[in-house]
Amino acid sequence: LQLQASGGGLVEPGVSLRLSCAASGFDSELYAIGWFRQAPGKERERVACISSSSSIPIYPDAPKGRFTISRDNAKNTVYLQMDNIEPEDTAVYYCATDRPMGSCWPSRYWGQGTLVTVSS
Repeated sequence: LQLQASGGGLVEPGVSLRLSCAASGFDSELYAIGWFRQAPGKERERVACISSSSSIPIYPDAPKGRFTISRDNAKNTVYLQMDNIEPEDTAVYYCATDRPMGSCWPSRYWGQGTLVTVSS
């Protein structure tokens, strides 16, 4: 069971960016997938999670409204659409999962992370 996060980079404030979490070795549709981030010097925090089967998205209070999580089951990939990016979004973004039909927020298996740097 592996997760591969990608799509990060250096971007300017206000733009949009889409991160991908590609799953391999399992059918991600049956798993809850969560996105987390860790900024320099800060603790890891929750960003978005999508439940298994019904694919209901869950967002914490921040950055609610700017980020959207979605699935493409045909590609076995979960996306994090980031709109109106802010400098405070600078962090390493990780995706994670746990067990089949598990609930948010999963934390057993982690991808390697992708760095998002927001700077003008």
